[in-house]
Formats: sequence, C-alpha cells, structure tokens
Amino acid sequence: MSKESLISPLAVVHPNAQLSENVRVEPFAVIDDNVVIGNDTIIHSHAIVRGGARIGHHCQIHPGAVVSNIPQDLKFVGEETVAIIGNYTTIRECVTVNRGTKSRGHTIIGDYCLLMAYSHVAHDCELGNHIIIGNATQIAGEVEIADYATISGGVLVHQFTRIGTQVMVQGGCRFSKDVPPFTLVGREPTVYCGINIVGLRRRNYTNNQIYVINDIYRTLYQRGLNNSEAIEVIKADFPDSEELRIILDFITSSKRGIIRGNLE
Repeated sequence: MSKESLISPLAVVHPNAQLSENVRVEPFAVIDDNVVIGNDTIIHSHAIVRGGARIGHHCQIHPGAVVSNIPQDLKFVGEETVAIIGNYTTIRECVTVNRGTKSRGHTIIGDYCLLMAYSHVAHDCELGNHIIIGNATQIAGEVEIADYATISGGVLVHQFTRIGTQVMVQGGCRFSKDVPPFTLVGREPTVYCGINIVGLRRRNYTNNQIYVINDIYRTLYQRGLNNSEAIEVIKADFPDSEELRIILDFITSSKRGIIRGNLE
C-alpha cells in the first residue's frame, strides 16, 4: 500500500512534513510544516499536529487533539522549539501538548504513555515512559514526571513541580510541592498517604523492597523529624540500595520542597 493511499484527500498535510512508512492520516486532520512522524502512527480525524512536532512510531493522536501548538507563555517570542512524543504513546481526544520555550527548548513525552481526554501538558514539561495522565488533568509548565507515574483525573499540577517514579496521585488533587518516588498522595489538601503498593507489585518489586521503601517513608513522615534529620537517620539506618538512592536523590535535589505528610 502506497504512502499516499494512507493519507485521506480530505486531510491537510504540508508538503514539507516528514511522514514515515504506514502513517495513516484521516479526514480533516491537519499536519503543518516542520513535523516528523514515525512509522505506523495514526493521526485521527480533526487532530492537529503543529510545527515542531516530533512524533515516534506506533502512536495514536485522536480526534480534537492538538500537538505542538505554541506555548501559553507570554515570554515566548516565536523561537524554534519542539514537542517530542515517544513511541507507542496514545494521545486521546482534545488533549493539548504545547511545544517548548527558550527555557528548555522542548516538551518531551516518553514511550508507552497514555494521555487521556482533555488533559493538558504545557511548555517545557518532561515526562518519562509508561506514564498515565487522567482525563482533564492539567500539567503546568516545566513539570517533570518520572517513569511509571499515574496521575488520575482532574489533577492540577503547579509549574516547576517534580513527580517521582512509580507515584500514584488521587483524582482531583492539586499541589505545588514535589511528590517523592513510590508514594501515594491524595486528600484535600493533598498529602502523603502511604506508598504505592499496588503499582510496585505490578512492577514486580519484591516484598523486601516494598518493606524497605515503606520503612524509609515511615522514618521521613512519621517519626517527628524534619527532612534534614530524617535524611541523616535514613542514611545511617538503611543499607544501600537502588530504591534508597532514588528516594534520597529526589528529596535532596528538591527545590520546591516535598509534599507534606498526613497530620491525622
């Protein structure tokens, strides 16, 4: 089947757009100049792919989605930037992904991600792999989200916030502090509610790994220590492990501070 036969005559595709093998473009989709789309990706009807988009292979961009539109940032003055979408990522109906500004020059969404309907990823965000963003969740500029995080529906994530690996965020939350790795956060106001045991078991973490992660966070949140004191106790009491390093690196590098514990 020829490349032309997979592009609807009712679609608008700029002649300079680079479409790889087996890219399907449905009626009324729009693909601008300076766009690269990988093999076997589907651009559904009424989706819009703006200049600067770099879309991987085996992706799906659903109706009404807009990828790589200009940032909603008054400091943006038309500089050349990109929005990079990894492989096997699905962008559902009416999702918006803005490209970067001169701050980072890019917005990145990794491989095997799912952005559900009406969610928004703003300029200069960096999302890892295997991330799920729930319906209508709004992610502000320059947010960083690590691999395997799940952000439920209707969540508001403040600009510059970081969300660690394997995190689970309850629907309807809003927060402006960093969310440490392996945790479960929720309630109103948003607080630490425990570790993401379900997610860790799905990722084949052992019972011992889960126990150690849980005990680290009990030290951090439930022993009445400030963060500096808790870090010193954790370093002294726990043997070195990858999970320990991930947690400590995240906390010690936090510029906004981490989300607080449950006071109940």
